[in-house]
Amino acid sequence: MVRAEAVHKSFGALHVLKGITLTVQAGEVMCLIGPSGSGKSTFLRCINHLEQVTAGRLYVDGDLVGYRERGEVLHEMHPRDAAKQRREIGMVFQRFNLFPHRTALGNITEAPIRVKKQSRAAAEAKGRELLAQVGLSDKANAYPSQLSGGQQQRVAIARALAMQPKLMLFDEPTSALDPELVGEVLDVMKELAQQGMTMVVVTHEMGFAREVADSLVFMDDGVVVESGQPREVLAKPAHERTQAFLSKVL
Repeated sequence: MVRAEAVHKSFGALHVLKGITLTVQAGEVMCLIGPSGSGKSTFLRCINHLEQVTAGRLYVDGDLVGYRERGEVLHEMHPRDAAKQRREIGMVFQRFNLFPHRTALGNITEAPIRVKKQSRAAAEAKGRELLAQVGLSDKANAYPSQLSGGQQQRVAIARALAMQPKLMLFDEPTSALDPELVGEVLDVMKELAQQGMTMVVVTHEMGFAREVADSLVFMDDGVVVESGQPREVLAKPAHERTQAFLSKVL
């Protein structure tokens, strides 16, 4: 579902990604861990072309992300075509980014109606179904200000799912939440994993990584330092840098 080949990303003189190569199979849950500033979130944003790669290639479901290849030369896609690609990739951010002036249901139906041109009735029926899936059937008419952080994040997940993505990206989805609200969001993500959704998750929740992920990638300073089965990497990290990081977070 995702194939990264020697992906580099620079912001001016700052070299953030330094040759990331990895593969995510369809139906796989991959967790990315590592210290702040290691490039995890930037890599996630490159997958759906919120950031352009500086070098290398990124493919989602066999399609080159953000570019067309003619011969050996890459040509950037028209923004409209890049936006079409992005529709098939759901993304959930640290901050919930809900529209404050729309209800939970309104937030979920906005993109299907405007972008996919679904009828309001069809979008609302699917929206209510998704609210039920994330345990918020009774909050359809609530505004974000009336919801807890955990509830807002669950609405954000439902909103991403409303576009029927083939891939879901989560950028530290629980880091802005009070500790007692983390579990309710992780439970929704576990259920998604059980349903076979392909997911790439940047997280500091090591318990979630151990229980739910199929693969674990430790990144530091823009490179993949270590990867493998989550339980193995967490229990017996092979690399000294991974050992040092895990000794502080476990």
